[in-house]
Amino acid sequence: MKLGLYNAILHDRTLPEAIKVVADLGLTGLEINTGGFLPAVHVPAFDDILESDTARDDFLGLFEGTGVGIAGLNCNGNPLHPTAAIGEKHAEDIRRSIRLAQRLGQHRVVTMSGLPGGEPGSTRVNWVVNAWNSAALDVLDYQWGLVTDFWRETDRFAADHDVKVALELHPQNVVFNSADVHKLIDLTGATHVGVELDASHLFWQQMDPIDVARHLGPLIFHAAAKDVRINRETAALNGVLDNSFRRLATDEERTNLGGDEWANEWPKPSSWDFVALGKGHDTAYWAEFLRALHEIDPDMMVNIEHEDTELGRVEGIAVAAEVLIAANAELENTAPA
Repeated sequence: MKLGLYNAILHDRTLPEAIKVVADLGLTGLEINTGGFLPAVHVPAFDDILESDTARDDFLGLFEGTGVGIAGLNCNGNPLHPTAAIGEKHAEDIRRSIRLAQRLGQHRVVTMSGLPGGEPGSTRVNWVVNAWNSAALDVLDYQWGLVTDFWRETDRFAADHDVKVALELHPQNVVFNSADVHKLIDLTGATHVGVELDASHLFWQQMDPIDVARHLGPLIFHAAAKDVRINRETAALNGVLDNSFRRLATDEERTNLGGDEWANEWPKPSSWDFVALGKGHDTAYWAEFLRALHEIDPDMMVNIEHEDTELGRVEGIAVAAEVLIAANAELENTAPA
């Protein structure tokens, strides 16, 4: 498998410095953020690259001789947010990222399916997670109409640019499980929209990433390696849909998600946490995860995403890289000749 890192955790460094971190840890790819919730920190010449061969070649030249290549582009965001300052910008970021991917010789763009409001005129998103009442299905019918139109059009745009768009099955999105993936493909007839299999969001939803991989098969285009630890004592009391988040004050360090929306502080204590590989599931599990992906595409890019707040930036990547590399070695040692 091709093992790399999603670069957001290294936005505090220059691109050459980030590439060196990846190379020093024995990884071979860097997935680059190109918009959405986060700015394209490592692509300052974005507009120039879209138009200038010289700018493109200069950017690609930063990777030459490093042993590290570009491992896809990432513009996770909400392209269907009902507030134009967020939704329209994130939708355009996806289109720009697809164009950039073609310019850079890349064929994978990672993003999210998006989440609209619950009805026309809404200004806030509405995530239906348990549609037991008829009104909830009315909301979903409205949202799926918007989702279908957007992704049918985006699929055509991606196909025209020889790029496949991989959707992360993430909370607060219309598409967040296997059934939703099938529904999206059935409604749109998409050929260039599929899945980025990020194991972490499946774990806390009580889904098994290995089962999902084998179920979705060729609909999986790309993968993320991020672990989850369930904190049993808190989960036993509050479940995994606990909403005990804290709103951060304006004078606290916080991440803007577009428009007037900001990331909140994680619940304390939490029912579950994102952790580095190995802290939630052992190396043997990750070897089987890679095996399931290998059955789909032996050259699939599997990129670490580091969000373990108990570990430093490079420290956390190093812990995850050690487990992922060992899992890949186990896979290779047991693969048929």
